[in-house]
Formats: sequence, structure tokens, C-alpha cells
Amino acid sequence: MPDPEGADGALGEFLAAPENAPLDLATAVARCSQALGLRNSVVYLADLQQRRLTPLTGAASPLLVDDSLAGWTYRTQSLRVESGDDAMTAWLPLVDGAERLGVLAVRSQVLDPLTLRRGRTLASLCAMMITSKRAYKDSFVRRTRTEKMQLPAELLRAYLPPRTIGTTHAVSTGVLEPAYRIGGDAFDHALTEDTLHASILDAMGHNLASGLTTSVSLAACRNMRRTGADLPDLVECVDSALTEWLPDQFCTGVLTQLDLASGLLRWINCGHPAPLLIRRELLVDGAMDREPDPPMGLPSVFSTKPRQVHELALEPGDRVLLYTDGVTEARTLDGSELGLERFADYIIRATAAGELAPETLRLLIHSIVDAEDNRLRDDATILMFEWRPTPQGPSS
Repeated sequence: MPDPEGADGALGEFLAAPENAPLDLATAVARCSQALGLRNSVVYLADLQQRRLTPLTGAASPLLVDDSLAGWTYRTQSLRVESGDDAMTAWLPLVDGAERLGVLAVRSQVLDPLTLRRGRTLASLCAMMITSKRAYKDSFVRRTRTEKMQLPAELLRAYLPPRTIGTTHAVSTGVLEPAYRIGGDAFDHALTEDTLHASILDAMGHNLASGLTTSVSLAACRNMRRTGADLPDLVECVDSALTEWLPDQFCTGVLTQLDLASGLLRWINCGHPAPLLIRRELLVDGAMDREPDPPMGLPSVFSTKPRQVHELALEPGDRVLLYTDGVTEARTLDGSELGLERFADYIIRATAAGELAPETLRLLIHSIVDAEDNRLRDDATILMFEWRPTPQGPSS
């Protein structure tokens, strides 16, 4: 019979030993598995477009996200168990906070509660190790790419945050295509103790200058945001940076701040398509339509009006969609433009079906990219966030 205290103690000793800190992930996973009494464990990472799961350790073959039990675990973030000829396999989600990284396969003769608990422990450790090392380990990057990245896309992706972030109060998730050829689109989101910051940007053009414009805009926003500055100060910082350093470029965008406790949403629209609000599985027509301000950069110099900050009180379960026009102008399977109504309807139907927010966007962007003879006219980027406050118990 397995010795739970002995295995857990061995893992603790492994993690506490300073000489184990610099180990490569494959070795660390193997030794953690051994310490936990798990003989066969394989880490799979999702590729950039979330189409396949590529093994990071071991000699296993890649698996399709849409056509495998491993993919089912990735899509639903749920445990799945399958039986083989000589062993059983538990598929466990690899998640960093709200970010889906991949899956962990744990193979064993018997998958009892103790083995599954140790598998979950290993999955948590792997997620932390992957997150801490992927910024400087190119071996991770290589396994998550299926084609060569163009230079503007490489520049922009260096500044992108994780696809998904979240707390018990809110979740924010984004996608963008063409994954390896993006030029001027980007999204950004970040959390403080009481606020979700979410933005979408679209620079003029589709080249290296566009990517540089968006990168500078992202950096300027973050620079001010991290001082606790308000929305108008963020936009002013972008205006100043672009006017001084890239005077021939400009950038449209929507910058938002969501109070996690009250649900008050504040935003500034700088020459960008208006966000969409989905409430109780319905598109609230015109809910966030406001007269947009000028784009950020040089155009702002010719306006004497201060930036307009708009406000809207969200209700629990509301979803807000920020997007670039490459989404609504994309061709669908029947050859017509997706348009606002079908775009919103897809989100509504996925919500009604109980799809997780990241999975909803993954399926939507694939339906756009996979349309027959599809040619994206522009970068297609979507950022969706949902406010879901913790229900308050009855007062005593």
C-alpha cells in the first residue's frame, strides 16, 4: 500500500533542496513524479492557436485539442480518465490562475483517490514551473509554435499578457489572429486588488511600424497604470509618447477599468469600434455606443476637448466584448461578413451552452480563420471580460 506521508515528505525534500531549483523542466517533472510515486507522467503544452497539445516531456505524440480526451480536459478544465491495455491514464488540466497552459497525463495501474491527489499536486507544480520559466526558455516557445513568426508579430507578442486572467470576481480572456502575422492589434489586461484593467489597441497599418506603435502604446499605458493613474492620464501618456517618438503613426483603442466590488465600468474610446454588452444572454443594443474621441497620437493634438470617460453599471454575469474591425469584417463559411449581430450571437449561444469564456473565444476565432477561402482583411482581435461577483450571504 502506498505510503502517503513518505511520498509527500520526499516531494517536500526535493522542493526544499536548493540544488534542484535550476533543473530543466523535464528532469524536475521526472523527479517530482518519482517523489510522489507516479511512475509515468507527461506534460503537454497547448500551441499558440490552441489547436494541438504538444508533449514537453517524454516521447509521446502531439494530440488534437478538438479530437482527444486530452483536448476535452483542456477545453473543459476537468479531469478525464481513460483505460488502456495495461494501465489507466488520468488527464489533468495545467492551469496558471485562469490561464490554460495544457494538460498533464498521469498513467498508473490503479487511479485511486491518493494517486489522483498526487497527480493534481504535480499538475500545480508543473503549471508554476512552466509559468516561471517560459519567459526565458525558448524550448517552451518552440513547442507552442507550428510555423515561423513574422517580425512584427514577434515584437508584439513579447508585450502581450497571458491569454486569460481572473479572480473570483471576474475573468478576462483574449485571442488574436493571424497568430503568426499580426501587425498592429493587441490586447492587454491586468488585475489589482479591486480593479480589472482591460484594453484593446489597433495601430494604423500592418507592418513593423504598426507593431512598434502598438508596443509603445502598451508600454505607455502600463507605465501610467502602475502608478495608480486614472484613465485620462493613461491616454495622455500614449498621446505624448506617440507624438514625440512616432509622429507619423496613430492608434485607436478602448481602455477600460472595472471595479470588481461594485461592477462600475469606466472606459475611454479613442476612435475605435464601440464595445458590446451581453446581458442575460441578449445583446444590449447600443449600450456602450458613445461619440468616440480622436485616436491616440498625433490626431489628439488637433483636438481641444478633454478625453471623455464613460460609465456603466454592470450586472452580475454581464460580458463585455472589445474587438477590432478585422473580426466583424471577416468572412464566414457562407462567404458573407461576420458582422456585429452574428458575432454577438455566437458569444450568446456559447454562454447558453455553458462554455468557459476562453473556450468560447477559441472556438469563435477558429470558426473565422477556418472558413473556406477565408482571407482576413485585417488583424482580428477579441477581448472579453465577465463580471461575476461572489454572492453575498444573508445578513445576520
